[in-house]
Amino acid sequence: QELGADAIIGMRYDATEFSDTITEVLAYGTAVKLTNRES
Repeated sequence: QELGADAIIGMRYDATEFSDTITEVLAYGTAVKLTNRES
């Protein structure tokens, strides 16, 4: 929303545990802007 996107597609989630108390969480996706298309 901050960048003007209407939706996120192709989302990927990854988590890596470094120790018992530290976990890195990453989320990747492609932001898209939706428009109406005339037929």
